[in-house]
Amino acid sequence: MSTPDKPATQPIHAVLFDYGKVLSGPPDPAAWQRMKEIFAAEEEPFHAAYWNHRDAYDHGTLNGDTYWHAVANDLHLTLNPTQLEDLLAADNTLWTQPNQPMIDWATKLHRTGVKTGILSNLGDAMEAGILRRFHWLQDFAHHTFSHRLGIAKPHPSIYHHAAAGLAVPHNCILFIDDREENVAAAKAAGMNAIQYTCHEEFVDRMTACGYAHLL
Repeated sequence: MSTPDKPATQPIHAVLFDYGKVLSGPPDPAAWQRMKEIFAAEEEPFHAAYWNHRDAYDHGTLNGDTYWHAVANDLHLTLNPTQLEDLLAADNTLWTQPNQPMIDWATKLHRTGVKTGILSNLGDAMEAGILRRFHWLQDFAHHTFSHRLGIAKPHPSIYHHAAAGLAVPHNCILFIDDREENVAAAKAAGMNAIQYTCHEEFVDRMTACGYAHLL
């Protein structure tokens, strides 16, 4: 059951963004197809293998290379170096379709003096890929990427780490994430939080919660 949004009672000094499906758009279908072609795999077994090891990748238990070898093992295949390189590139393409309205809003926040940070469940090769592709990520005051810490959302500690990195009290941070459980965990950690589903609904929810002045 979702935690209801409440009208703002504290000033917001920092906005903390999830990366996937918030700053980035929906996954690129062509990238999904490319990965399935490399494995010559059908939809269902490929997606099962892809997600089976994703938590370990996000936690840093697996790195980019060992993650893809684990996926291949689930599919009873082995990878050569060229296939591995192609999979790493396709996976980065999958999650690097920009969500331009949110990127533009983050830029506006930077200009108006509101701190911004990123809190994302992300593996090492994914972090390297998005930082290489999107130079605007360097404008964020602090990055919290799960693989560096060995913990991931919705674990409470990762929210405290992000707040410490921003040097802003929890109740003066607004966290944006596409997943309900991560939003609920941020609220439990003392942050303000809003779920991002689509941009129109996000703007409506921001307005209803008293954050229209930030938009």
